[in-house]
Amino acid sequence: MNLKSLAEQYRRELLDNIIPFWERYSIDRENGGYFTCLDRLGKIYDSDKFTWLQARQVWVFSYLYNNVEKKENWLGIAGSGARFLEKFGRDEDGKWYFSLTREGKPLVAPCNIFSDCFAAMAFAQMAKATGEAKYTDIALASFNSILGRAGNPKGIYNKTLNEARNLRSFSLPMILCNLSLEMEHLLDPEYVGEITDKCIEDVMEVFHDPQTGLTLENVNDDGSFSDSFDGRLINPGHGIEAMWFVMDLAARNGDRKLAEKAVERALRLLEYGWDQKYGGIFYFLDIKGYPPQQLEWDQKLWWVHVEALVTLIKGYMHTGNTECLNWFEKVHDYTWSHFPDPEYGEWFGYLNRRGEVLLPLKGGKWKGCFHIPRGLYQVWRTLGA
Repeated sequence: MNLKSLAEQYRRELLDNIIPFWERYSIDRENGGYFTCLDRLGKIYDSDKFTWLQARQVWVFSYLYNNVEKKENWLGIAGSGARFLEKFGRDEDGKWYFSLTREGKPLVAPCNIFSDCFAAMAFAQMAKATGEAKYTDIALASFNSILGRAGNPKGIYNKTLNEARNLRSFSLPMILCNLSLEMEHLLDPEYVGEITDKCIEDVMEVFHDPQTGLTLENVNDDGSFSDSFDGRLINPGHGIEAMWFVMDLAARNGDRKLAEKAVERALRLLEYGWDQKYGGIFYFLDIKGYPPQQLEWDQKLWWVHVEALVTLIKGYMHTGNTECLNWFEKVHDYTWSHFPDPEYGEWFGYLNRRGEVLLPLKGGKWKGCFHIPRGLYQVWRTLGA
């Protein structure tokens, strides 16, 4: 593999295909914010605005402005979404709604803490891009709200009766590994260290199943295994993505052993989650081999493969483990031969098990302008390093 030419491939795809698609089709020039429900051609098929996707797109364009080029168009696009969220995105307690109408009227209550997580990311980048104190205030308020709700992220919107089965979820400590670094320029470094030390412990030990070497999505409150649908759940993409977050923390802390452990965990998840018959990474699996409850368990999703590419190339950079490079080539070949749309641009998001396009959309309620541009950027810059 020629790493230099690969780096250029990822750079071109980011700047000449993915970003222009969202610039061209997603901007709501009348109300502010972005349309994310875009069909294959970029036509809007639903105008509802999902707060976490709005925030993710603010993050992407402000991050590109901060790290690639000071293009006023990028900052303007980021500002459009930031102003929309600032005006309409929160309830009276400062919690972020899940979804809004095109005009900004709330549709779904603040039932998902991840809206807050991506809002914190977005406004932290906007604060860096503009130096405006109001963006710093929003970012810090959102971050503090997340930490305050960490024990019960859904609050009154939690449907589970925890007295019978109180489970801890992998999602929040995983995302805090990354979010804390995103927020670091606004926080005391020692405070960041305290948060990330706890997150590393959770991600690498509490949710690690020593018998299989796999990362669980849910464990009992005391960290023990729950022999239930939720307790047996493996989301290979989630666990693999978390490992590049951990590698970034290992690099911050100069901890080579932690990076090597993250590589080991990622490779184990990849081996377990790879479809030996059709190629690609399964969406969900059951650690005991039982039928998963998710009917979409065998689909091949865009974000899973993009995040795997980031993890593998970072793993190679940090440890020199050639198994990472071998797997990178394998995942790269699958990803680039199945997800990009050569006719209308951007990438498909959802494939069936055989690798055929299941949904021709380019964006929706869950897929927006985030995983692909972030992943392409990370691979481009890591290959360059």
